[in-house]
Amino acid sequence: MPIITAAMYRRKFIQNASLLSGSILLNRQFVFADYVPYESHRPPLAKRNFRSGAVEDAIAEFKAKVKDPELAWLFENCFPNTLDTTVFYGVKGARPDTYVITGDIDAMWLRDSCAQVWPYLPFIKKDEKLRNLIAGVINRQAHCVLEDPYANAFYKDDSKVSEWKTDHTDMKPGIHERKYEIDSLCYPIRLAYRYWKETGDSKPFGEEWKRSIELTLQTFREQQRKTGKGPYHFQRQTTAPTDTLPMGGYGFPVKPNGLVCSMFRPSDDATVYPYLVPSNFFAVVSLKHAAEMVGAVFKDEKLTSGLKGLAAEVEQALQKNAIVTHPQFGKVYAFEVDGFGNSNLMDDANVPSLLALPYLDAVPVSDPIYQNTRKFVLSNYNPYFYKGKSAEGIGGPHVGKDGMVWPLGIIARGLTSTDDAEIKHCITMLKATHAGTGFMHESFNQDNPADFTRKWFAWANTIFGEFLWKTYQQKPGLLA
Repeated sequence: MPIITAAMYRRKFIQNASLLSGSILLNRQFVFADYVPYESHRPPLAKRNFRSGAVEDAIAEFKAKVKDPELAWLFENCFPNTLDTTVFYGVKGARPDTYVITGDIDAMWLRDSCAQVWPYLPFIKKDEKLRNLIAGVINRQAHCVLEDPYANAFYKDDSKVSEWKTDHTDMKPGIHERKYEIDSLCYPIRLAYRYWKETGDSKPFGEEWKRSIELTLQTFREQQRKTGKGPYHFQRQTTAPTDTLPMGGYGFPVKPNGLVCSMFRPSDDATVYPYLVPSNFFAVVSLKHAAEMVGAVFKDEKLTSGLKGLAAEVEQALQKNAIVTHPQFGKVYAFEVDGFGNSNLMDDANVPSLLALPYLDAVPVSDPIYQNTRKFVLSNYNPYFYKGKSAEGIGGPHVGKDGMVWPLGIIARGLTSTDDAEIKHCITMLKATHAGTGFMHESFNQDNPADFTRKWFAWANTIFGEFLWKTYQQKPGLLA
């Protein structure tokens, strides 16, 4: 079957757009799906960065059991994409060391690197090489946190100088970008905790890892800003206001209330009000998990108590400050607050988001306030919810223009849904909007999926594979 081009895809899309009548077709495949070729788009075996026998077995099982050839093809392309193209495994000082790029950017984000390998954790008991690879990510992340807990992205080479070296912040070699985000410190704990629970292996959790936890706790306390603004500041020469911080690089003012400031969102966009609610929820979970590990592995009562104490303080502050009353949806979680009574009601597609809170084990999916919030963020009351001819979903300001839906948001919706029709709807939209590439993207135009950003974005690919694998295991009938 010939390879489809973007022009061919656009022509077929335009021909069939009238069938959509300006809305989304639920639970039906879009008619241009037949034009997608089903030859593998993976790199040749000799050019893949890493091979996991357990992951290959999962791909073979999915392809054999799922009768929809396009979904089988998408799973084969997307699920192993992180392993195929973005991991660089080695040994440093007799310990595993794994550097993970995001895809088309040669840098390791703490958030992305965790999220990219997270879906492989269920397979590590069957695959020692895969287990060592992920242990190497944990080791590398601890090294990065100790290098600078306020940075979000790093290089493999600690002496490499960034293209952002002129940013007005405490930049140094080895750091790609220094945007402080709460989730950058939470994700390494999430990965470490799940690895520990899956394997019982404590070898990655030595003194370096413990010091990274101590520094994470110190950083979160500094960014509660109880006695001052703390040491972090950031400014960039840019025309994009989302890429820099006001007020001398410290962001807009907050009134201390126990929450932790995050000067940037998981999208790497600047916060409006620095108390970023979904990231504070994520911090509560992460601090509790770190406390459990520190108590079990190191028997350090002082550090354990400090982690538990901050988790309890932030949890209580969320209940007091993060819940607002919306005129349409009742009590909902705000996206950002400032402690002065101001709130920003929206959601962004990147994780952590309000929509994805149950995926991070931050709130139960049955929580009534979460359910109200879910209805809000999936409505036109959310300024970044888009609905067009090809799909509906959450975007955000990061891309810089309206109408750009993020697959991450659709995937988070599916992963947190308990409704079969909604899950099927999410799969149908994702299947219909890869623009013939066989991969997910950062974002795509709500009316024209061939207009997309980032053709190589491993996080979106791998979490899409996670979504399909979860559906295959729990609700295989939805993949028919």
